[in-house]
Amino acid sequence: MMNEHKLNELKKRLTGVYDLRNAGAVLYWDQTTYMPPGGAEGRGRQQALLAQLAHERFIDPANGRLLDELQADADLLPHDHDDAAYLRVARREYERAIKVPPQFIAELSSHQNESYVAWEHARPENDFGRVRPMLQKTLDLSRRYAEHFAPFAHVADPLIDEADYGMTAAVIRPLFAELRARLAPMVDRVTARPPADDACLRQHYPDAQQWQFNLDIARQIGYDFERGRLDKTAHPFTTSFGAGDIRITTRVAEDDLAYALFSTIHEAGHAMYEQGIDPAFDASPLGQGTSAGVHESQSRLWENVVGRSLDFWEHFFPKAQAIFPAQLSGVSLETFHWAVNRVQRSLIRTEADELTYNLHVMIRFDLELDMLEGKLAIEDLPDAWNARYKSDLGIEPPNNRNGCMQDVHWYAGFIGGSFQGYTLGNIMSGMFYEAALAAHPEIPAEMRAGRFDVLLGWLRNDIYRHGSKFTAAELVQRVTGREMTIEPYIRYLENKYREI
Repeated sequence: MMNEHKLNELKKRLTGVYDLRNAGAVLYWDQTTYMPPGGAEGRGRQQALLAQLAHERFIDPANGRLLDELQADADLLPHDHDDAAYLRVARREYERAIKVPPQFIAELSSHQNESYVAWEHARPENDFGRVRPMLQKTLDLSRRYAEHFAPFAHVADPLIDEADYGMTAAVIRPLFAELRARLAPMVDRVTARPPADDACLRQHYPDAQQWQFNLDIARQIGYDFERGRLDKTAHPFTTSFGAGDIRITTRVAEDDLAYALFSTIHEAGHAMYEQGIDPAFDASPLGQGTSAGVHESQSRLWENVVGRSLDFWEHFFPKAQAIFPAQLSGVSLETFHWAVNRVQRSLIRTEADELTYNLHVMIRFDLELDMLEGKLAIEDLPDAWNARYKSDLGIEPPNNRNGCMQDVHWYAGFIGGSFQGYTLGNIMSGMFYEAALAAHPEIPAEMRAGRFDVLLGWLRNDIYRHGSKFTAAELVQRVTGREMTIEPYIRYLENKYREI
């Protein structure tokens, strides 16, 4: 019998921790959307303080004692019991957190804020020199963070584990090698043909009409605007302040309809996952997505498997033509569908097609490991980046803005553990969608009619509601009946590009 008094005491204490973290998320959201530039210094100080306070409150020895006292009760509960999961995940987080001093957390948060501000100004100016010392400090801090968890097989393992629990460099490297070996011939085969004509996407699309179209699509696929909102930022992201406030951001280019459109659908996928978590898990260890990879499985599923499908556009293309008659009235559905699925070796990860996307991720993952291992110096990163793009994708960035400075991750977070989740998510998206179709073969027909409740309902029941209750590996096993494999994802890509 669970000691309810002690469990409630622990939950009350940890709710305060998550409330502090959510307050920090509000400050970050504001900084990347509406904060005036002059607020950067003060905002960094505020975020560092909140991060330190949350960490200090979490590692309070009283929490450790409560976890120890409740362990015997937890051992008697089934693995999938909510209280057993709460204590299991809380202990995992607590034992990780007590290894890191609060002063380090404050230093890390302050630096990440300063680095983000520098990147925000340096990238448009193609000024790698401005962010190079920041990036060097990020690398130093990333190594120092990892050292708190020594011994480890690879210095990246604690950073990978932070984002994708249970994953290591030794597990990911062969998985990615297998995927690369299967993808490379497909990329060569498809890119040997002339790319699809995407001129219909690259006309003048006014910001205001794009914005309304994005809002309408996000709402129709299931993003709840009563518990969220859409705003503009330099690098799109999703953030959660609690079960009732999960926000998404995007960026708009008036010369490219796809730019904001698929960014918005991508972030809506993240947000619908968070909005689907059991409200009882709010402000608790269970109240967020279980891993970066599972999170990406949802953003990539909605963006690509759904959002770039012919079924999706059979419903939405007439709406697009009504909103943008001058641009699309003479365009066929087939031409538009080919355009949004154009395959071309390109420079920018966030705008890459499905077929080449994972090659972008693997380049970044490999470079992260090289930097952490000391094989690659920060000053040599631009050249190493360009060389990998030349060898892996056959193109070379003309500048650092579209090269090693394009992603915010290394400039506002760690070096290590930042990118593997995207490809893990793609792999899982194939597995999850195949399972969804097996349970509900009517999903494509539903999408053609503009209804997404069957798919969303299945995802909410089988994945979203659990939050962090199960690890990614456990969730994949529960949902698909097998361990992670690339085969469903490869089948999906082969079928799609054979048809197109």
